[in-house]
Amino acid sequence: MKELLDDIARWRAAGKGVALARVVGTDGSGPRDPGAAMAVNEDSEVIGSVSGGCVEGAVLTEGLKVLERGIPKLVTYGIADDDALAVGLTCGGTIRIFIDDFTDDIDAAISEALQTGEPAALATVIEGPGAGSKLLVRPDDAPSIGSLGDTELDRVVTRDALGELEAGRTGIRHYGVHGEARREEGVAVFIESFALPPRMLIFGAIDFTAALARLARLLGYYVTVCDARPVFATKARFPMANEVVNDWPDRYLALVGKELGPRDAVCVLTHDPKFDVPAITAAVETKAGYLGVMGSRRTHDKRVVRLKEAGLDDAGFARLMSPIGLDLGARTPEETAVAICAEIIASRTGRELPSLRDTEGPIHKR
Repeated sequence: MKELLDDIARWRAAGKGVALARVVGTDGSGPRDPGAAMAVNEDSEVIGSVSGGCVEGAVLTEGLKVLERGIPKLVTYGIADDDALAVGLTCGGTIRIFIDDFTDDIDAAISEALQTGEPAALATVIEGPGAGSKLLVRPDDAPSIGSLGDTELDRVVTRDALGELEAGRTGIRHYGVHGEARREEGVAVFIESFALPPRMLIFGAIDFTAALARLARLLGYYVTVCDARPVFATKARFPMANEVVNDWPDRYLALVGKELGPRDAVCVLTHDPKFDVPAITAAVETKAGYLGVMGSRRTHDKRVVRLKEAGLDDAGFARLMSPIGLDLGARTPEETAVAICAEIIASRTGRELPSLRDTEGPIHKR
C-alpha cells in the first residue's frame, strides 16, 4: 500500500473516488502475498497489482462497482472458477481480495503512519457484521483509531494485532461477533502489519560487506555496517548502507541488541578473533533470527575453540550459521552475498537447503 499513497493522494486531491483492493489470503500457488495492493479511481485508472496481471481486469470492474454502490466486497478467484479462467489465473492457486473505498479518517491515519515510517497494524473486517470497519493499532500505548463495531472485539483484535505487528505478520484471524476466541466464526478480520523494516547488522568493513549491504537493501533491510576501525568503516566506502558505525561489535550490540527480533539478521564477516569472538558472544544473547559468521572451515574450527573458551554453550553454537551461506559454490563478493541472503530467506521460511554449516569438504571447489 505504501507505494500507492502518492497517487492515491493526487487522485483524492482532484476529487476522484478511490477503491483499494488488497490480497487478504491465498491458497496454493498464489501469485502475490497477502498485503499486495491495487488502487482504482472512478476514471478507471489503476496503480499497483494484486496478481502480477492475472486478475487485475476483473478487480478493476469490481472496484468500480464498490465505488458506485459504496459497499465493500470480498472476491475470490481460483483455477477451478469460470471467472478465474476468463481473467487468466493459471497458477493453480486461489486468491482472495478485499475491495473497499479509500475515503475515511482511518485511511488518512494509515497513510500518515506509512509516510512517517511509524509502525502500525490495520485490522479490517472482511466478513461478518460491519464488513469494511477498520481499526488502526499502534504500539507503545498509542491510542487506536477507529472501531470494528464492538468494544470487546476491538480489545481482542488490538491485542492480537500488536502481536502480529511485532512479528511482522499479515493474515486473517477469526472471532465471534464480540471477540470470542473460541468461536471461530462470525467475523473474519484481516490484520495487515506495517512494521519497521527488518535490520541487518554487518560486522566488518570489507569488500564482501559492500556486496551484502547492496543486496540486503534490495531485499528491504535496514542495513548497519559496524567496524571499530574508522579508516575502513566510512560512508564513502559503504554508501549503500543505511548507517555506518565506528565501534566494537559487543559495545554496539549492548546498545541495540535488545531491539533485535526474529526478523533481523546479524552477519559477522571480520575473520579476526578479536572482533569475531565478542561479536558472536554478544549476538547470541539477542533475539535476532539469523546469525551467520564468515570464514573457511579451518577458520571455523579455530573459532569454535576460542568460543568454547569464551563460554559459548551448545545452544549458542546451534544458532551459528558458520561457515556462512548456502553451499552454492559462491566465490565473488556478489555471489557470496546471494548465498548469505538465500540462507537468511530459507531460515525465515523454514526451508531445508544445503548450508555450508551442514556440509563437508572445500567451500571453493576446483
